[in-house]
Amino acid sequence: MGSFGTLDRDTVVHTTPLSRLDLTGKRLTVIGGTNGLGQAVAQQALALGADVTVVGRTLRDAPHERLRFVKADLSSMSEALRLGEELPVEAEDVVLFTNGITAAKAREETPEGVERDMAVSYLSRYALLRGLDPRIGAGRSARARVFVMAGPGGDQDGNPDDLNALTGYNQNTAHMNTVAANEALTVNGAGSETGPAYFGLNPGLVKTDIRANYLGEGSFAHRATETLVGMLAQSARTYARRIVPLLFTADLDGRTGLMFDRKARPIRPSLGMTPDRVESFMTASDSLLRHALSS
Repeated sequence: MGSFGTLDRDTVVHTTPLSRLDLTGKRLTVIGGTNGLGQAVAQQALALGADVTVVGRTLRDAPHERLRFVKADLSSMSEALRLGEELPVEAEDVVLFTNGITAAKAREETPEGVERDMAVSYLSRYALLRGLDPRIGAGRSARARVFVMAGPGGDQDGNPDDLNALTGYNQNTAHMNTVAANEALTVNGAGSETGPAYFGLNPGLVKTDIRANYLGEGSFAHRATETLVGMLAQSARTYARRIVPLLFTADLDGRTGLMFDRKARPIRPSLGMTPDRVESFMTASDSLLRHALSS
């Protein structure tokens, strides 16, 4: 199994072609929607008629009557918890989590004592969903959806005993722990009979700024790497065109727990993401969140 996942040929999900897709009246919230893949998805949904809320540090898009911006520092767990209680999501069709970075070469820590990649790319999502999950789509008759973007299906088992990367820090190991934790979050959410349906997204390699934290934003290595990625992989805009029809397809009604690759095709979950491992990640997440809030 590769990092992009193994195709699940037993599962078929039909979507409406982008040229015929009308999202008028649909509502989408993108956590991390102010740059990279989140911004591309938000822009595509907006262009198709959806009402879009984006959450992040800085709004980079032009004002639009159907675009709402919520400023937030997603490296802060106290802010994530507050936002989870206050963000209006009762009428949303879809909530999409795209916020993320990569781990730095040397371990970085937030003021709350959490390894920075873990804080931004995973624990903030866990904290947000504490307040969001019971309210997402609560005012709708149909079941709403949560999509968690990371790298599901890539067989990253992670280490729930070292979520905070305190033992023998390694950049790749630390980042892959966020990948595994996000898959556990998706599987855990999908196991609930109430609340929204949960789905995982694995966009694979895409040209964005996500590697800036590791390579040094604006450095020669960063620019050269993104140039190469741009030549070999799909763009954020191409991915958005593929994934937006999936977010809203009627074919996902009554389903939960599915994972999708960079072309919006179903993939199999990681073999090691057993119920016991998922529970271990949730227990460790709760412990690390309490640590952050006590700092």
